[in-house]
Amino acid sequence: MEKPGNAPRTIPVHLAIIMDGNGRWAEQRGLPRSKGHQAGTEAAKAVVTACRERGIRHLTLYTFSKENWARPKDEVSFLFDLLVAFLKRELDNLVEQSIQLRVLGDFQGLPFAVRKALEHAMARTRHGEAMILNLALNYSGRAEIVHAARALAADGLAGEAITEEAIAERLYTSGQPDPDLIIRTSGEMRLSNYLLFQAAYSEFHFTETLWPDFDAAALDEALAAFGRRDRRYGARPEHGAPSAARENES
Repeated sequence: MEKPGNAPRTIPVHLAIIMDGNGRWAEQRGLPRSKGHQAGTEAAKAVVTACRERGIRHLTLYTFSKENWARPKDEVSFLFDLLVAFLKRELDNLVEQSIQLRVLGDFQGLPFAVRKALEHAMARTRHGEAMILNLALNYSGRAEIVHAARALAADGLAGEAITEEAIAERLYTSGQPDPDLIIRTSGEMRLSNYLLFQAAYSEFHFTETLWPDFDAAALDEALAAFGRRDRRYGARPEHGAPSAARENES
């Protein structure tokens, strides 16, 4: 990741995306929501490839939140069936592109068939070095922080030993840099319980484009906007970044 004082980086090391707008995309076309989700899956496939080609080393996609369980059961089942089918269809492509698949979230809370498909995909791609693709599944930013806090308690850390670094080491993203840029599609401008701890110094890009229409050109527009920003991490330019931010940048 870029260090304070360096020239602006035009390509983020870690890009996170909130993929929003599948349902509205389908409704605008008089189609069932399932068609929007299918189109969104194809957009995800194209964006993964585009990110890999542009040298992004970590890509996190908000795939299914804990709140999404409140959707109709038929829609939830369809989403998971779509994910399993996508993994089976694209696994060889991920291996060929040297993309390592990881899951962020409550893995054991996922349906059995989904867990098995993910376990197989993660095992097949574990040696991928070009890019890490994180799927945030059954994910909640607040639940992730609770998970880290429980891990701290289980490890018996004394109060003074509980630092930002100690918490970060127990998050689902342990060992990965925080996201430099978070993109949200469909015009909504909120985090929706996504990467709450990790987003402390992230840049944001909000676009009216619905997720199924988000393509390589839209990605390049977001990356260009990111490259024009002066990331000061809350500090005045002459003073550099705060120590905590400096420690997190490497």
